[in-house]
Amino acid sequence: MTSSPLISPTEAAAYGDFPSPAPHSEAELAALLHLLTWPDARITTVVVGHSRDAASRSAAAAFVEAWRGLGRPPVLAVIDWPESAASWLRAARRFTVDEPDAWVVAAAPLGWAQMSRRLRHSTDWDPGRTYGFAALGDSRMPALAGAATLQGMRGVTSDGGTWTIDRGWVTHSPPPLHPLPPLRPTAHPHGTL
Repeated sequence: MTSSPLISPTEAAAYGDFPSPAPHSEAELAALLHLLTWPDARITTVVVGHSRDAASRSAAAAFVEAWRGLGRPPVLAVIDWPESAASWLRAARRFTVDEPDAWVVAAAPLGWAQMSRRLRHSTDWDPGRTYGFAALGDSRMPALAGAATLQGMRGVTSDGGTWTIDRGWVTHSPPPLHPLPPLRPTAHPHGTL
């Protein structure tokens, strides 16, 4: 790819204003932890990324604390990025250098669209191993980020449902009819970042 991955202000304006991320809910955090600890997921190492708004910082910190509370292996890194930057290359490299099993993202939509485009353009990042909080389940995200940029990314809704990005569409699934079972720490807890 030789063209710049940056989204121009004109292109971003075509999608309208995105709301600022709302504070995460307990149902949202619980659903995200269940996605990552499902036995078939086989996820042990994670990197957490977030934009610099208060709600995203809080969601990222809550995830790290909950992950630690489950006795999971340490979070490899917590990376942040601004809503606007010259290229996002430095943040993208820091986000992918540790090659985790999964990435967890709490971010404002426009900043994440910019970051994800840089990740696809300049790193080996895999959106299919990326999980997001509710703000990123916006139906405009795949179009804003570009064809296939977010293919396979999954996440959760504020009520504990889930969303998946597939072929340019964001598909939402309602929360389970029965409450999710409480997560229990692993037998041998590890420290975290």
